[in-house]
Amino acid sequence: MGSRLTPNGFLESRRLLTYLLVAAVALSALSVDWRAGLVHPGGAASAAQIFSALFTPKLAPDFLAIALSASWTTVTFAVAGLTLAIAVGLPLGVLGSGVLLAPGVRRVTTIAFVRVLLGLLRSIHELVWAWLFVVAIGLSPIAGIFALAIPYAGILGRIYSEILVDVPEQPLNALRTTGASEFKVFLYGRLPMALPDMLSYTFYRLECGIRSAAILSFVGIAGLGYQIQLSLDDLLYNEVWTLLFFLVGLVALVDLWSSVVRKSVTP
Repeated sequence: MGSRLTPNGFLESRRLLTYLLVAAVALSALSVDWRAGLVHPGGAASAAQIFSALFTPKLAPDFLAIALSASWTTVTFAVAGLTLAIAVGLPLGVLGSGVLLAPGVRRVTTIAFVRVLLGLLRSIHELVWAWLFVVAIGLSPIAGIFALAIPYAGILGRIYSEILVDVPEQPLNALRTTGASEFKVFLYGRLPMALPDMLSYTFYRLECGIRSAAILSFVGIAGLGYQIQLSLDDLLYNEVWTLLFFLVGLVALVDLWSSVVRKSVTP
């Protein structure tokens, strides 16, 4: 008789995973040389200087104008990169879900090929893509946009495909009984039901894109990351906190925008 996955077996498998994770943490802790100095001798004083500046951010009008301009630059590059990622990730996600294809060898091979492609796109971090594009096309904002778009296309395509597959079949079957083709079932049934979750995740990736665009300052994006780097080089921690507050504000605004849009498309 074949083995069955009983509840006890399931619990045992989770317990085994827990043991493996605990063992990995223990091995990592044992690999650290605890006898060496883990903290810089002047680290406490530097940390106190940095965090004390939290309460005295620089609010001079000229610097606020610089922070606002850098914030706008960061947002524009994040939106540009995400837009390109959606343009690539959405059709790949539809193909990777297989919802438009009839069961058979063609469907299986298409899903496998697209999912491997999506895995390749998202397996390389945007910083690595940025270095590659800087070498290929030079220090240009286009390098930053492509560096964001490629891995995000892989991530969005993968998540979109899973969301489309998880749509309940009962409403779709009702459309099929009326003689609707699979494309019409997708367009008028599957996609509208999946849209709220797809939008929610897309806005989450926009939040991530804003943070990534702030980091990719070395490829020609004069955004918040570039200004933070300049302030850190000059040890102007009050300016750093001002710029970080702007970054937090951008993420909060995207989160609020996401909530409004999601409510507008949810029945």
